[in-house]
Amino acid sequence: MQHKVYIQYSPKMLGVCRQYIKDIQQAEDVLLCGFLKVFTKISSFNNTGSFEGWIRRVMINECISFLRIKKNAFLIEDNNSFIEEIEEYKDDKQKINTNYLQKLIDNLKPDLRIVFNLFVIEEYKHSEIANMLSITENASKLRYRKAKQQLQKQINLKQLYYGK
Repeated sequence: MQHKVYIQYSPKMLGVCRQYIKDIQQAEDVLLCGFLKVFTKISSFNNTGSFEGWIRRVMINECISFLRIKKNAFLIEDNNSFIEEIEEYKDDKQKINTNYLQKLIDNLKPDLRIVFNLFVIEEYKHSEIANMLSITENASKLRYRKAKQQLQKQINLKQLYYGK
């Protein structure tokens, strides 16, 4: 049974982990820890809502825990890497695809990336995000605004660099 659950949900859940964790190998490690938690805590699933939604919530919480533990390592971001990453898209100036958007989100500072993902992707309210991250609701809103501004700057930089 566990193998079937893992096979069915691991691709989607790796995508969830990848939204929060830049490094694919670390995202895979968190995925495995998340599934370990799913299998050991399966009795806490009370059949309200979808099973996939419950697994997703476990994965998000696992990502947040991982990022809290690794906070110091993630505070140093290589912002110069953005120009190098743009090179991959040099031939396709008009297309902003999912991989490109993920790279833009990856360039956000971890605290901004977490709030952005929780608000935009997971559709949590700022009050819920504040509770999950032990911050104020205003701090959540501010981080979301900063994330949007930084994403817009990155998109504008690409357009300036390559033209529209």
